[in-house]
Amino acid sequence: MPPQPAFRGWDGDRESDSDTGTLADDTPESKAGPAANPHVPGGVSYALLEDSAVRTNLGNTKFIMALLSEMWIFHMCFILGFNYCLTFLMPVAYTGYTDDVMWNWSCYWKMGWLLPLPYTLICFFGLALPFRTPKFIYSPDMPKRRVDNLYILTVTKGDNREAVYRAWNAHKHLERLHPCVRVHVLTDEPYFFENLNCYTCPKSFRTANSKYKARALEWYRQTMRYTEHDWILHLDEESVIDDESVKRVLEFIWFEKECTWGQGVIMYNQYKYWKNWFFTVADAIRVGDDLSRFALQYTYFRMPVFGAHGSFLLTNGAVENSVTWDLGSLTEDYQFAMHAWDMGYKCGKVPGIIREQSPMDLIGFLKQRRRWYVGIRRLPNFLPKLWNFFWTLGIITLFCTLASFPLGAIYHEKTPRWFGLMKDFSFAVFVYLYLVGILVQDMDKKVNPLITLIRIPITFVLQFVAGAMEAAAVIYGLLMPPADFDVIKK
Repeated sequence: MPPQPAFRGWDGDRESDSDTGTLADDTPESKAGPAANPHVPGGVSYALLEDSAVRTNLGNTKFIMALLSEMWIFHMCFILGFNYCLTFLMPVAYTGYTDDVMWNWSCYWKMGWLLPLPYTLICFFGLALPFRTPKFIYSPDMPKRRVDNLYILTVTKGDNREAVYRAWNAHKHLERLHPCVRVHVLTDEPYFFENLNCYTCPKSFRTANSKYKARALEWYRQTMRYTEHDWILHLDEESVIDDESVKRVLEFIWFEKECTWGQGVIMYNQYKYWKNWFFTVADAIRVGDDLSRFALQYTYFRMPVFGAHGSFLLTNGAVENSVTWDLGSLTEDYQFAMHAWDMGYKCGKVPGIIREQSPMDLIGFLKQRRRWYVGIRRLPNFLPKLWNFFWTLGIITLFCTLASFPLGAIYHEKTPRWFGLMKDFSFAVFVYLYLVGILVQDMDKKVNPLITLIRIPITFVLQFVAGAMEAAAVIYGLLMPPADFDVIKK
């Protein structure tokens, strides 16, 4: 074991030099909770907070999950209906479509419009297939998987103290929900957060490959000595989870016995939501992506075909012990998922919600997307490189769209309708991913419906700017790939 630093406890005064680097009253052995409460029918019980307790992690999880379980019908009807209206009902003067030819000169420089079709088809099937929730699946009478510890782990570099304490204040009561729940914060030396259960990875700790976040996670894994009965819920420093979602995490662990890791929906409405319109709209597609592409992956494939997020990553201790975090990637979450898949571990969809916040400036946005783009491109597996290739093709789509204005003025040729049908399908899906991302987040925040109605057309307009920002980030990554792990301010 590597040398361990002393740790302060809940009151910030006591210190311990134990081999595990934890307090005697917070070791995995001493605080292991029961798999179920035998005195409660069904074996499941959750402590209730006092009415006077201040709650900073309020959400609308139960309503949103119930809505999404039925919304797949609306998804399908809206996209197909919008596509039909664009292709067949809009006046020819606006669409410029013709049924007289199957191909003409303009199709060559419009080919870029068809490049997003593989992505949009995947997203469509993810939206059109039923969104799996445990409404009629889990039962208290079902046998449960044993759970000793559920570590709710907030991982931070350490310099954004405000975000860390904000997350801690939202989570500090969660240990009262069930005996197995532990709320921890993981950071790097020299940072330490007083008056909370903080674990600091020492500078002296070394691994063969990992750096930054992965290095700290590897140290934490070795320190906590996971077993197959331990589970870890990985959160970013600005991530907040509510009580209902913790309950659903536990139910996933108990009942989804073929899954050893999973993820749920991530929203970006926790803090400074709509503070900056551009970045709120830009991150709306990430919510739409979770509701479509990643829902398809976790519900139906049970394999990380499209990768994984670094936050709301729920893993079993045995999986982490097998895969480890000794990874050398800018996207350690994606690499972890690929290694787990290679080892035969199955994943699933956790029917809960994590709430985060969007970047607050353009440089932070571009650096965030650049790190993802370059990190995924550098992974050795075939599928990450394939999806990265399609991501790169988005630049061509943008350039073709911009070029269509001057070229359309020079060459007055109408587009074959079959060509326009496929182009309009991709456009309808992209628009809908942004719109549904805003709609669901607004409903989660219980925003006045009139304000949401105003935000929908704003989103429709700003999603074109967001698409250009995404393309700019790819160009940024191609021209100036990061030499280091970028941690952006939020």
